[in-house]
Amino acid sequence: MLITMTEGSLLDLLREQRTGALVTLKRDGRPQLSNVAFTYDPATRLIRISVTDDRAKTRNLRRDPRASFYVTSGDHSSYLVAEGDAELTPVAADPHDATADELVEVYRAIQGDHPDWEEFRTAMVAERRLVLRLRVGRGYGWGRQAGALSGELG
Repeated sequence: MLITMTEGSLLDLLREQRTGALVTLKRDGRPQLSNVAFTYDPATRLIRISVTDDRAKTRNLRRDPRASFYVTSGDHSSYLVAEGDAELTPVAADPHDATADELVEVYRAIQGDHPDWEEFRTAMVAERRLVLRLRVGRGYGWGRQAGALSGELG
């Protein structure tokens, strides 16, 4: 089923919220959930999250890129589960490499300006951070105005 989600739809939750739950799959197939801050670009349907190299979610996605992302309205009257295959950037290896640049973009979109970008970039390398990219391809959810929806996002 093809669903066209336009302005005022459940996809607005990704534009309006800054935190959600990332769902990855453990080795045994059970879900592993992590509360995360995120940024979303509606033009490309891309969710981006700053993660560290040694975390369970990162290891899970290297083994199996399938992921879901759950976001809800502040009053819990609607929710969206977005699904797709995650892509991981290389780990930031230099404060001025492409990954560090993208981590700056992600931070800026979520938090605004940092008081010391050089310190931030150095910390991203020390923490072995990278960017998780999840392009939303499928989704399902519910909202008071939208009702229940599921299927390919069109």
